[in-house]
Amino acid sequence: MYLTKYIIYTIAGVLFCTSTFAQKKQTESLIIAKGAKPVRLSDSYSFTEGPAVDKAGNVYFTDQPNNKIIKWSASDGKLSVYMDSSFRSNGLYFDKDDNLISCADLNNQLIEFDKDKNITVLVENYQGKLLNGPNDLWIDKKGGIYVTDPFYKRNWWKHNQMQQDAQCVYYLSPDKKQFSRIADGLLAPNGIIGTPDNKNLYVSDINAGKTYVYKIQPDGSLTDKQLFIEKGSDGMTIDNKGNVYITNAAGVTVFNMKGEQIEQIPLDEKWTANVCFGGKNRNILFITASKSVFTLDMKVKGAY
Repeated sequence: MYLTKYIIYTIAGVLFCTSTFAQKKQTESLIIAKGAKPVRLSDSYSFTEGPAVDKAGNVYFTDQPNNKIIKWSASDGKLSVYMDSSFRSNGLYFDKDDNLISCADLNNQLIEFDKDKNITVLVENYQGKLLNGPNDLWIDKKGGIYVTDPFYKRNWWKHNQMQQDAQCVYYLSPDKKQFSRIADGLLAPNGIIGTPDNKNLYVSDINAGKTYVYKIQPDGSLTDKQLFIEKGSDGMTIDNKGNVYITNAAGVTVFNMKGEQIEQIPLDEKWTANVCFGGKNRNILFITASKSVFTLDMKVKGAY
């Protein structure tokens, strides 16, 4: 009898230990570095947006209400003003030549800042009419630029109504000669990111509370629109495992390629606007959220 009880207790103990180990293993993040928590670098801004990483791992982001671009240095982690007048830049992205491409909605344009901060206007209208307000962008490996164009009334505009007949996604050809509308039927396209193999493009329709995935064709056009997740996003990025990061009032939420949630990163701010990977090894998640910027050490790296 005592032996039987001993065996039962031993088996129960093993099962309990196994269960506890499994629970501990499940709570360990697949993507966040062990013990890492978001670190607030500063909360001195009005509204942060559009983080983008250059070849050296430095991250640039916008403080749009104050019309500035701020630089975070990958070498010493310090923040400094990169541009005092940014044409009301919102979303940013670096091209293959390390030019900084900006969704600049002072005049509803897509513009380029070269390394010397010289400015080139890439797009100033569509079919002779002002864009609604270029918001976010992604550049494919050919150099083509995908741009989301929702309408959010800005107090620095003289016009009150959008001139375009819809809020859409556009594509600027690699030679910068063709600017085409490539996705419509959206309430307010916002966050956007493509896969490194240039096969798929994720676009968030933030007003609909949905994020879609499209197939990218050789000419840059989009086909086969599919629902990815029932959540909207202000900004997006992707890591080297193919996981997709979205941002909204909940902070940063991460989904695998199947659309299954694998991580939630809450932040002490009302709104999380955008996200990218930075640092010399691209293993630091850089997050813009309302008045603040945060970093988070990761196990994974950025896809770009």
